[in-house]
Amino acid sequence: MPPDLEEQVRYHRGAMTESRVFKERVKRASVLMERTGLDAVLLTKPQNMMYLVGDGRLCAFTIVSKRGATYVGVPKTDLEDVKKSCASEHILGFESEVEMLHSLMHIWKELGLERGKVGVENTFLKVSMLGMFKHPHAKPEKLEFADATSIMTDLRIVKSSEEIELIRKAAKVADTAIDAAIKATKPGIAETEIAAEAEYTMRKNGAEEFYRTYVASGPRSSIAHGLVSHRKVQKGDLVMIDLHPTVNAYHADLCRTICVGKSSEKQRKAFEVYLKVQRAAVEAVRPGATMTNLENLMHEIFEKEGYEEYFIGPPIHGVGLEFEEPPLPAGHAFFHGEEPKDELKSGMVISIGNCGLYLGEFGVRVEDTVAVTGKGYEELTSYRRTLQ
Repeated sequence: MPPDLEEQVRYHRGAMTESRVFKERVKRASVLMERTGLDAVLLTKPQNMMYLVGDGRLCAFTIVSKRGATYVGVPKTDLEDVKKSCASEHILGFESEVEMLHSLMHIWKELGLERGKVGVENTFLKVSMLGMFKHPHAKPEKLEFADATSIMTDLRIVKSSEEIELIRKAAKVADTAIDAAIKATKPGIAETEIAAEAEYTMRKNGAEEFYRTYVASGPRSSIAHGLVSHRKVQKGDLVMIDLHPTVNAYHADLCRTICVGKSSEKQRKAFEVYLKVQRAAVEAVRPGATMTNLENLMHEIFEKEGYEEYFIGPPIHGVGLEFEEPPLPAGHAFFHGEEPKDELKSGMVISIGNCGLYLGEFGVRVEDTVAVTGKGYEELTSYRRTLQ
């Protein structure tokens, strides 16, 4: 450790340090740390950092102690930018990965954590990064690491009214962008061009980012994850378009399937059945309902209509700072390293229609972002649900 590090460390104060929202979130985090026996959490996932201190980016870290102290480390080039949105009083800059490690050691000692237990994001950290944080220059020998995934999930899973308003804004961008994409869809246009229309419109209407856009046409619409290709749309194709704009850090999730030209009876029947099932699941949303209930309802109707063999799940997931986050059904939660959170509560936001009917020659899917309210639900995405 450089002998002059103590003199080199200079903390900067973020513009949002007096924010009631972030103070309350840190207070809740402190309660959960106390309950789970953690002395602090070390975060590197941008969405988790964003939630607790107002800024989240790669090549950075956030430490929140059980006593409520917050520290943020970023490349020195980013300091002025971070200060504008950050709620921490201890923002520091580093010039290299080595200096970042020494900064971590400095903070642990400043917090008096020569020994104890620190929570880290086991579901996000690469093995190499975790190894770096365990380096003798980065932490005291007797300071142990434990998984903090459940703490961050419990903090973020129920949204405040302010968060839901941000998701509502993202949903409006999604509605606008999918309208532009659908209007651009015609025989001869490539899937890449349809995606470009959607992505340009999302940016133009306030999205600072978006998760991967899916456009899948013709037989490619029967692919569960229809990554954009250079295939050109043909007359009679079904085209599945799935958008995930990020507005003020929050996502919405919207998917529509349309037909280019006149649809066949087989296409119309599959679409009508899927829409019926998706609408039934949306209308069943309320506090106390479970994701298992909703998914079982969907399976029951598909089976009754003779389409169960074409349905692949899971059809439901949470939406927020990530386009796909808790609550997640049991199997999906296990895949993501999360604990199942089955019961819906007021303030949760979910997406219904995550997976579709895949018949081989084509597929159909309709997906909407839905907020759980005190008495039922509010659909945040609202674009028309028609095949033509």
